[in-house]
Amino acid sequence: MSVNKAILLGRLGADPELRQVPSGQPVCELRVATNEAYTKANGERGESTQWHRVVVWGKTAESCKTHLGKGSEVFVEGRIQTRAWEDKEGKKRFTTEVVAERVQFLGGRPNGAAPAKTEEREEL
Repeated sequence: MSVNKAILLGRLGADPELRQVPSGQPVCELRVATNEAYTKANGERGESTQWHRVVVWGKTAESCKTHLGKGSEVFVEGRIQTRAWEDKEGKKRFTTEVVAERVQFLGGRPNGAAPAKTEEREEL
């Protein structure tokens, strides 16, 4: 038995990017930042930020584009996937991403901009 599960709670570093694949299905890319606070060996506090590429498909992708923006807080559950392809120069490229199975919108944006919906939380 094996498990491939990713859980993220963070903020978007950019507005969602929505596009359609050739079949017509919508796909949205989210850039999610998570922070970790720690104590250094000398006793000083430190913080590191990790960036995660999240891919959302279908109706959920469209909702992300409509209701989220840079700075929005999100809770994401999904699976980790690594893809490989060749770029225009024939060089092999790789990317690791979280393919979202569930995206939960957790509230407003830190700059005070009103979210597109009035609900405090929305789960898709």
